[in-house]
Amino acid sequence: MNWTGIATSAVGVYGLLLVVMFLFQRNLMYYPPREAPEIAPYAATGLSEIQVASPDGIKLTHWYRPPDGPDQPVVVLFHGNAGHIGDRARKYQALMADGGGLLLASYRGYGGNPGKPNEDDMTADAQAVMGYLEGQGIDPGRIVLYGESLGTGPAVKMAAKWPVAGLILEAPPGSVADVAQAHYWYLPAKWLTLDRWDVLDEIASKTAPLLVIHGDRDKTVPQRFGRRLYEVAPEPKAALFLEGASHNDLWERPEVEARVVDFVRAAVSSPQ
Repeated sequence: MNWTGIATSAVGVYGLLLVVMFLFQRNLMYYPPREAPEIAPYAATGLSEIQVASPDGIKLTHWYRPPDGPDQPVVVLFHGNAGHIGDRARKYQALMADGGGLLLASYRGYGGNPGKPNEDDMTADAQAVMGYLEGQGIDPGRIVLYGESLGTGPAVKMAAKWPVAGLILEAPPGSVADVAQAHYWYLPAKWLTLDRWDVLDEIASKTAPLLVIHGDRDKTVPQRFGRRLYEVAPEPKAALFLEGASHNDLWERPEVEARVVDFVRAAVSSPQ
């Protein structure tokens, strides 16, 4: 048996795998549906489409409902890497129940929006969304940022830049590069990741109260990553670590909705 030849072939296959994974990594990280979400079923809630221009000139469509009054909170929701803003109906109802405002931030390449998702541009897009709210006269002290999974990346980045009222992180990776390494343990994934979304350092710059929600059966973003982010985050902070919950069923627990609604109310009513 030609062991040298076998070893050489194995190295070649492994090298090819590295190249393929590196070149197509964003296809594995982002799952943007191309079709635009239908807002008609939610029009009665007051949500309407808005367009916000990013620094590079791309205009993205988001959904927005202004708050009923000057003292009401405004929640900005950054969703995860799959689906679009039309997939979060359960959260809409809860977050707008008391007359609060809601901005459902979309991403480039998602839901009919132009462009391709990547960390730098998505961060600039999130900054443009915050600027839009500022232009609408919304004080940052009335804004609560909500990040789902990958969406915790832009949420944390904005919380480090803006004096918002609160920050909610659902199943946060802390660092996408670290999560990639956990999934692809047989590759140097951490060192090959382009969009690292490494917010463990940036969470230290947040001043707003933090709420982390994470299930212990989460196989997409194992709970240890959320616990790590929670550990390094400064006070004030709280966590809801749920037994038996996975990545996409957290809002099936009634205690999650109740905790989120209470957190938003408290964050906006309490002086920073």
